Amino acid sequence: MDHMNGKQFREMLESGCNNLNNHKKEVDALNVFPVPDGDTGTNMSLTFSNGVTEVRKAGSEALPIVAKTLSRGLLMGARGNSGVITSQIFRGFYQAVGDQTELDAASFSAAMKNGSKMAYKAVMRPVEGTILTVVRESCDAADQYVQEHPESTMKDYMDALCEAADASLSKTPDLLPILKEAKVVDSGGCGLLRIFEGFRAYLHGTPVSESEAGVAVERQAEENGYQVEFILKLSEHGANKFRESRFRDSLRGLGDHATVMIREDTVKVRVNTLKPGDALNYGQRYGEFEKLQISPLSQTLPESILEEKTNPKDLAEYGIITVCAGEGLEKLFREYRADAIVSGGQTMNPSTEDFVQAIKSVQARHIFILPNNSNIIMAAKQAREVTEDKDIIVLETKSIPQGLSACIVFNPQESCENNTAAMMEAIRGVRTGQITYAIKDTSVDGTEIHEGDYMGIFDKDIVLTSRNMLDAAKQLIDRMVDENSEIVTLIQGKDASDADTEELQKYIEASHEVDVDVEKGGQPVYSFIIGVE
Repeated sequence: MDHMNGKQFREMLESGCNNLNNHKKEVDALNVFPVPDGDTGTNMSLTFSNGVTEVRKAGSEALPIVAKTLSRGLLMGARGNSGVITSQIFRGFYQAVGDQTELDAASFSAAMKNGSKMAYKAVMRPVEGTILTVVRESCDAADQYVQEHPESTMKDYMDALCEAADASLSKTPDLLPILKEAKVVDSGGCGLLRIFEGFRAYLHGTPVSESEAGVAVERQAEENGYQVEFILKLSEHGANKFRESRFRDSLRGLGDHATVMIREDTVKVRVNTLKPGDALNYGQRYGEFEKLQISPLSQTLPESILEEKTNPKDLAEYGIITVCAGEGLEKLFREYRADAIVSGGQTMNPSTEDFVQAIKSVQARHIFILPNNSNIIMAAKQAREVTEDKDIIVLETKSIPQGLSACIVFNPQESCENNTAAMMEAIRGVRTGQITYAIKDTSVDGTEIHEGDYMGIFDKDIVLTSRNMLDAAKQLIDRMVDENSEIVTLIQGKDASDADTEELQKYIEASHEVDVDVEKGGQPVYSFIIGVE
């Protein structure tokens, strides 16, 4: 193939997407930290699948439209840092395509190089030994090959790209010591290579098909299912038994891309599902529908009934959006003035679209977003970029305790500048600890870790292990608390009992001169989250 048109590009994208989907568990397993949250492959798979789904729904075979639709779909579906970087690669690709209706090897190479540059620009402090290195080195090497071989076909180019990406990936442990110690290559770079390999398979006449039943079901829901939206007025009985976390989890069991927004006794819901009746029947348990709309996903969707037309005069001055998982944490953040909760965290990174929907639900001039996880910050920032009518301030909170502290110091009577400064100061004053368990044997920063060990994580580092959860928690707290510490916030997770929490509280009070605030977070994965101020 000397030239590639829009139809061929679409088909190649399908093959790349399928190959990534089929290998997402392999990519997940490459995560360095042995915690039960390996999600790079899942994030990249969901991101790329969203882009390809949008291309399918658009139905166009014009190359500029396919490239633009892919870019938009990836941008809105981007999850985690790896997903955001992937979206930026193909955003740069789209910009370089422009109005070209066909690409030869040289023009395709130029577009990919532009994508590599765009990805680097999107990261404030690029780290070598990551997906960024793999995309840069592979695109540069493949471009050099094309320049040295002007007669190159698209197949020749993709062969060179995959060979260079594979070589670059194999060297990532030499650039990042933590990868070498854990005996893995970079997970994001591996995910990108799987996409490229899917492209290559298509060009060689053997396009990759989906091999996982779950992926096939997901595609069926996206192509043949329905988007269900409703506004529900809670009845008195429904309000008494309504639990936001349980409600959201139940909707996720019925379909994909579930969004739940709550304001007083009104619940707004959007979910993609194969069985719209099941979603409606579930919602009706809690009250009566004020508005209802069901739209086939295979068609252009009508305007959402959930988006309010608000007079600018009616806007509040401030709004807060925060990310968390766990019924107790959701309740706690709402008590601390959060207007919208984006469900997610370390095991389930929300997408750019999730933040966009949350922004639309908050009727305020200035909106603070608290990602509460370093792997979510980039998606929040992308949502800020695509929002035009509101002032969005993304505070780079990297943990739940940082997010809670930021909420506590927020003052609705202060200026936006003063609030930003006060919240940032509060964030800097928080140290975070977490207790979780290891899912594999490995070594991280000189610490030998065995499957089943409980690990104490201090800020970003695994600092200790123990076969006993409470022993690990006590050791971690002793490391975190010093003579300047005043408050310890102890957040109980789903896997910790009340007795465990009570014993740990007594230990802190007996061992350290600090105030102890105990909260039931109900968070998954982490038995305890600990904040020290």
